[in-house]
Amino acid sequence: MRIIVTGCIDASCNIFITNKKAKASPGYCKTIKRVEMKAYVFPGQGAQYPGMGKDLYDNSPVARELFDKANEILGFEITKIMFEGTADELKQTKVTQPAIFLHSVILSKVMGDQFKPEMTAGHSLGEFSALVAAGALSFEDGLKLVSKRAQAMQKACEAQPSTMAAVLGLDDEVVEQVCKETDGIVVPANYNCPGQLVISGSIDAVNAACEQMKAKGAKRALVLPVGGAFHSPLMEPAREELAAAIEATSINTPVCPVYQNVDAKPQTDPAVIKKNLIAQLTGPVSWKQTVKNMIADGANSFTEIGPGKVLQGLVNKVDNSVATDGYDKLPEE
Repeated sequence: MRIIVTGCIDASCNIFITNKKAKASPGYCKTIKRVEMKAYVFPGQGAQYPGMGKDLYDNSPVARELFDKANEILGFEITKIMFEGTADELKQTKVTQPAIFLHSVILSKVMGDQFKPEMTAGHSLGEFSALVAAGALSFEDGLKLVSKRAQAMQKACEAQPSTMAAVLGLDDEVVEQVCKETDGIVVPANYNCPGQLVISGSIDAVNAACEQMKAKGAKRALVLPVGGAFHSPLMEPAREELAAAIEATSINTPVCPVYQNVDAKPQTDPAVIKKNLIAQLTGPVSWKQTVKNMIADGANSFTEIGPGKVLQGLVNKVDNSVATDGYDKLPEE
């Protein structure tokens, strides 16, 4: 966190501290003002686009080495699909999740001294990127887990047809109540921002819930073009499969707090991080509360690392007083 002292006899006086409290010397520095506390956020599935990451590969030896290593770990040339593939090819589950992870994580690594997180968070899949960027997971372990996650989710989707729907213009409590009262499996999955919540479950239950949402006054209740009920009980087979892989993976203390999806709280304890990561596939993404908590803890600047600008938009809808920006290519020096 960068602190600037204003109202000082010496106008060039700057103080840099790492906690939230500082005291001015009587008769010298009169006012202390926090200038910036930066949070980095990482996007989830849906942010992919043809050509993603090619700028990094072409212009950074570090990025090229990591992309080549990723091809070896995955056992196929994901770079060829990312750089030259079609939008449909990028939608393959085994490609989409590793591609977004690689774009985000490699970009954070090649930013060098420009990447100095004081807190991180990721939306769904993006939580794995946030953990690697904060040093809690190694690049190799993070990629292996993301690949395992994608394959496990695909299997769960094939086992039972399911879907998700976006609900706009209703309070969270109304959406939650409708889900409880609807027959079948349907639950809130993504608390994205005020007035925007995604539900997840079996096809019939989601369709029935959407009709009830409209009757309750929703501006829209729209079924999404996704292949499964992510962040719902229908992902339990995937959660069990991924849990074994997470348990066997070493998680380190991160260099900064990582705000996790299931509880929206800042975590640094590897045991808690591991427990929350296991619960993530069947639990909701508490993004709105995550952003609120990050702001309450001092964040006033959010930078999205990776493809797309979705998270910047969601952050601004939670609180438009904070600064937002993003990088999906190498930043200029």
